[in-house]
Amino acid sequence: MTTYKPEGALLDTPENAYYLRDLSTLREAFSQGVILEARTVLCDHGHDLIVDLGCTQGIIPRTEGAEGIEEGTTRDIALISRVGKPVCFQITGFEPGPDGGVRPVLSRRAVQAQCRRDYLDHLRPGDIIDARVTHLENFGCFVDIGCGIPSLIPIDAISISRISHPRDRFFVGQEIHAVVRYTAPDGKITLSHKELLGTWEENASLFAPGETVAGVVRSVEHYGIFIELTPNLAGLAEPKEDVFPGQQASVFIKNILPEKMKVKLIIVDAFDAKYPCVPPRYFLPGSHMDSFLYSPACSDRVIRTDFAAP
Repeated sequence: MTTYKPEGALLDTPENAYYLRDLSTLREAFSQGVILEARTVLCDHGHDLIVDLGCTQGIIPRTEGAEGIEEGTTRDIALISRVGKPVCFQITGFEPGPDGGVRPVLSRRAVQAQCRRDYLDHLRPGDIIDARVTHLENFGCFVDIGCGIPSLIPIDAISISRISHPRDRFFVGQEIHAVVRYTAPDGKITLSHKELLGTWEENASLFAPGETVAGVVRSVEHYGIFIELTPNLAGLAEPKEDVFPGQQASVFIKNILPEKMKVKLIIVDAFDAKYPCVPPRYFLPGSHMDSFLYSPACSDRVIRTDFAAP
């Protein structure tokens, strides 16, 4: 059974290297319909993609570069942006090359259609999948969910703790998990991420009153300062001058109150520092979740996601 992964997963595998060895193995891949990967080195004036196969160069005609290009539902930036990056493809034939040799003709669109038919169309809300971050916008994080097919994690679905921009959580190229939030009739899939980062109790159990721990200043209000302890847990510290959002902080934990879902803090120090994104700590229930209850059972406030809900 074919496993469909974000682009780049096949690039350095022994099987991929075997089929890119020479013209005879490329013909073998053609006859077997094998999915391969290689790096794009050029997008020409007609937006055909030229791909470095190692032993030769192949061409992905513009309309074969991505789903929706021929129909006009996908913009050509989806092709231009692949230069220098891996692309997946199947070999659909051979033609005379510009150097007088034989040039393989490739299709990325065919692989994407196969991925959608055999994998993505079978996903349902609550399924947990692998994804790779492709680019970050102020409204959310775009990811590759298989063979270059994009999906979006809206910014408010990235974590319980609020962030100013997805770059506060992710970096381009990062491999993450995500959970399917919604599948649209047109095939578009919307994802969420916060449900995989643990409940309030799971995160609070990592801390204890009396400890001094590291955090990030997320919001400064007149009544207090919100400090993120983990992506799914923030506490409220007493007001303090010269503290600003985005700063790092060392905080003393005064109390942890499950019934109120509160962590009371005192800021020991706040300072400017740029640290790299820490890989998420996941609390994965398996490959699927029907619902996610963030709130403790003893709390009157209920924060819940029902994936079966319309």
